[in-house]
Amino acid sequence: MSSQRSADGIHELARHVVSLARADEQVEVYAARGRSTTVRVHAGQVESIRSGDSTGVGIRVVRAGRQGFASAGTLDREIAFETLDEARSNAALAEPDDDVGLVEPDGVGFPELELFSPDLLTLTDETRINNALLVEHIVLGLDPRIDGVRVAAFSDAWGEASIVSTQGVDVWSKGGSCSVSVAPLAREGDDTQIGSGVHAVRSPLDIDIEFAANDGVERALSMLGATKPESGRVAALFDARVSASLMGIVAGTLSGDRVNRGRSPFGDRLGEIIASPLLTIVDDPTDGSSLAADIHDGEGLAARRNVLIDAGQLDRFLYHSESARRAGTSSTGSAVRGSRSTPAVGVLSLVVGPGSTPNAELVSSVGEGVLVEAVNGLHSGVNAISGDISVGVRGRMIRNGQLAEPIREATMATTLQRMLLDITAVGSEVEVLPGGVRSVPMVVDSVSLSGK
Repeated sequence: MSSQRSADGIHELARHVVSLARADEQVEVYAARGRSTTVRVHAGQVESIRSGDSTGVGIRVVRAGRQGFASAGTLDREIAFETLDEARSNAALAEPDDDVGLVEPDGVGFPELELFSPDLLTLTDETRINNALLVEHIVLGLDPRIDGVRVAAFSDAWGEASIVSTQGVDVWSKGGSCSVSVAPLAREGDDTQIGSGVHAVRSPLDIDIEFAANDGVERALSMLGATKPESGRVAALFDARVSASLMGIVAGTLSGDRVNRGRSPFGDRLGEIIASPLLTIVDDPTDGSSLAADIHDGEGLAARRNVLIDAGQLDRFLYHSESARRAGTSSTGSAVRGSRSTPAVGVLSLVVGPGSTPNAELVSSVGEGVLVEAVNGLHSGVNAISGDISVGVRGRMIRNGQLAEPIREATMATTLQRMLLDITAVGSEVEVLPGGVRSVPMVVDSVSLSGK
């Protein structure tokens, strides 16, 4: 990794600042820059074009068990030097903590990944506008019940980051992606429903505009005529997006920081069976098919594959260097951060492992129940300490093994602990979602559905 360099010297800047470290201190520099552009159109006209650059440098200094941090929103060399001095001053004021300190390379090799497409740099506003107009045009021609499009958009972004420290970390990486999205409006009588379709890839040459259009239209049309369901306990089939959201919350409870603070419902369950044997959850940023893939974590350790739940057994917690020291263990390469913040623990690239049931057979396997296609209120409706879940849902009822009437304004309640154990089927076909999560649909034996 140390041989990789960026075109404008972002890596050299980080190295230069670290070279100014004093003999009695540890210094880490995280420098980053990027650019993003979003074009939004409506009714055949450009609504907005927003483009912006982001730059920043964050510096940590550790001396005598005290950690100081300072950041600046520029890569100016002189300001970087001033930021180093500010971090030193902050360290002098900090309380001593035996668990603070910079990470040292642990010998794990960096994955060979190509995360940046040069085609992103050749995109013009004309191309962006044409892509956004095209997805809107396709949507409006797919079905007479499509009454309009709330918004159609094309977005692209790229960024690079460099992490260098006195402890031997010396990495640089660059990545990017682009996406097309659309929100169709379906109308039938007085009923109007909105759908959402998106396709995201690394290269603009691979964008599938028709996929996004069809996905959005299908989701809008499927909800026409939706009503509140009858209340009761039912089996639930979560589509891949919903599975990703719920399993992402589960993975979040497995961070070493939560465990150390006694805020995880699974903190004392390591090595135990906490889920159905059909469930495997992995954090794998080394798979280049995911837009969340990366070469290194937020502290510069090599990215690696971490199995969290293996066939129902809780296999490990995720740690960055500080949380690992507090737990008396080693970092799992799971630090996340930006240039304006210190590292935290997080999931880098979630994978919900496939099962053996073909996705097309999941509905018939349920018999009677509900297909959950969207959830809302996850942040307020899930207690990640107790595991209680109460969230809004919409989707389709399942009757006699067939999709039936659409539902909305319903609430689903269960707990994380019960949900994991109640998984009875997992789809075999993985869906790669725009955010980089790879997920599959799954069936949960029983949830409480509240409607009318």
